[in-house]
Amino acid sequence: MAKTTEMERNMSLGDLSHEDLLDELERTRWRRYWKQIKKSWPIYVMLIPVLLFFYFFRYRPIGGILVAFKNYDNYSITIGESNFYGLYAFKYLIIGPQANQFWQAFRNTFTLSAYGLFFGFPIPIILALFFSEIRNETYRSVTQIITYLPRFISTVVITSLIALMLYQGNNIQSPGVLNEMLANLGVIEAGTPMMAKPEYFRSVYIISDIWEGAGYGSIVYFAAIMAISPTNYEAAKIDGANKLAQIRYVTLPGMAPTLTIMLILRIGSILSIGYEKVLLLTGGLGQNVLKNAEVISTYVLRLGGLWTSAGATGINLAAAADMFNSFIAMFLVLGANFISRRVSDTSLF
Repeated sequence: MAKTTEMERNMSLGDLSHEDLLDELERTRWRRYWKQIKKSWPIYVMLIPVLLFFYFFRYRPIGGILVAFKNYDNYSITIGESNFYGLYAFKYLIIGPQANQFWQAFRNTFTLSAYGLFFGFPIPIILALFFSEIRNETYRSVTQIITYLPRFISTVVITSLIALMLYQGNNIQSPGVLNEMLANLGVIEAGTPMMAKPEYFRSVYIISDIWEGAGYGSIVYFAAIMAISPTNYEAAKIDGANKLAQIRYVTLPGMAPTLTIMLILRIGSILSIGYEKVLLLTGGLGQNVLKNAEVISTYVLRLGGLWTSAGATGINLAAAADMFNSFIAMFLVLGANFISRRVSDTSLF
């Protein structure tokens, strides 16, 4: 009976004019929304934890941005009661007494991320191409699990393994097994303690980062390859394409939308380097190493306990530095998305 009523209602809607139909759809909009929610209520219930997470950990902290524009004393008054300082904290960081340290941290952040993007972005794609060519399902599953494992190991354990390979015990000046092996291969000078030299920090950080995340990052690209129709490869074989030609003319074009979106997201996070790994790798190292290791996140963390001679707290400066970093990242995403939309049909928004 309900189906018949629905059918009759649809037939009656078909008899309406365009304006009347729009009015009817507008009038019944919320009724249709509520009907859809009742129909799929388990999905909406599962959405509640996600909404709560974004509210408490993404949207509520936005109010803390005001700290960057106020002379905030965390121990006596609230953010709303503190004096408005305008752009003082930004000027203090960018052209004031903190300028050298801030721009050094900014350069280190950008350099580490740029090297990670240049060397690290292609590795998961290459891994995904290798996985797609393995025909034995068991062997492919085992190799994929092995490459995924470092992603699920704690950052503390990862940095401890790196430290054990590069120097012995707590003596940074005493080269470890990997350090000695590289020296025997002629990559570095014999007796050179890599962790005590600032010029080696970026290489250690980027190579370990690639090892840690390349396997896990290949999942998205492997899924994109598996979504390509096998008939495309069969047509390429009929045309005489070898394996490299199939990758060039079938696989990579089929992956293009995924590659574009992932590249835009990667560019957006180019200035987002977590402080955990940097702090763990540089713990106990001298200031000469820190000049290549200090990034925005560690700089913001260090500013939290600082007081300036002008009366601004380190909390102001930390919030201003982090906000400046976020603005640059936002413009990078907008620029990359704009260029992608102009040169191709794929964009993030």
